[in-house]
Amino acid sequence: MKFTSTIKVTGMKFSKGMMDNGQAFDSTKVFVETDLDSSKDTAFGTATAEYGLGKADEFQKYKHLAGAGPFMAIAEMEIVTNGKTQKTVIHSLRPVDAAKAASGAKNVGA
Repeated sequence: MKFTSTIKVTGMKFSKGMMDNGQAFDSTKVFVETDLDSSKDTAFGTATAEYGLGKADEFQKYKHLAGAGPFMAIAEMEIVTNGKTQKTVIHSLRPVDAAKAASGAKNVGA
């Protein structure tokens, strides 16, 4: 299931290299402010959830935003499953300017 959401990106990191067993790894992770589940009245507020965003080269597209703190972005996302578990992945990010960011974010669950 694909969808678009306005998100608040609080951080990003990439990993690329080779494990001791010869297995290669190459990924970018995006940390997104996400509402806690308050439906049982046992939590409130937000936490940061981790989402995948492709390979390590994706990080370079957003590195220039590092000093500006969290930023708002339009995210193209998809919920995928292996038949047992599901996860949400981000396919693309488009940072939005500060004027649009003032209108708020629609947070997504992991």
